Amino acid sequence: MTIRQRKGLRAIAGLVLFSLIQVGTQVSFAEPNSPSNPIPIPQQFIARLTTRNNQPITVNGNSATTGASIVTGATIETGADQAATVNLGPLGSLDIAPNTKLVLNYDEHGNVKVTLITGCAILTTKKKTTGEVATEQGGTAGKTDPAKGGILDICFPPGASAPTVGQGAAAAAGAGAGGAAGAAAGGGGLFGLGVPATIAIIGGGTAAALTPLAFQSNPSGAQ
Repeated sequence: MTIRQRKGLRAIAGLVLFSLIQVGTQVSFAEPNSPSNPIPIPQQFIARLTTRNNQPITVNGNSATTGASIVTGATIETGADQAATVNLGPLGSLDIAPNTKLVLNYDEHGNVKVTLITGCAILTTKKKTTGEVATEQGGTAGKTDPAKGGILDICFPPGASAPTVGQGAAAAAGAGAGGAAGAAAGGGGLFGLGVPATIAIIGGGTAAALTPLAFQSNPSGAQ
């Protein structure tokens, strides 16, 4: 083999090596990120609805029953004989009394806000969740401590100048799809929201029922 041939082979080998390096570089840029550095993909948490006796309530103007998805920002409304619970999974739960209208907002960062337009509700939050209840007029009526969670019982009857918070009024009004409080609620009564056949005393996230001597219903059935 002559010197000229050897130089030609070396030049060809150098070109082949250069081409392989270029191809390898382009492939490395095209590869996805290493599993050790995944790109976080935000996921929207969807709450679930349970209604008392599977009765339909109104969500964003549409009829909804047990099992329906409740997206953040939903407007929820119950009638005189309707009550419901929204399961917020790792965040907690929302119990809604009859004759109630509210807006529910929540996110994956552990924030839940209930804006009560009228009626009664109980917001229960778990640890690492900040719960807040407010009225349509603005301002915060109460917040839970994310370090330990908590319960916010709120009622805002029609015509009231301010809500009643933390006095068990929502439990007495029958908030929740399956709680002892208000199992027979409906048809008016206290605040026009219906007086249940039992009155609940909240303690540690549970409800104990007491039977009152009597209760008076509102024959007008005010909403």
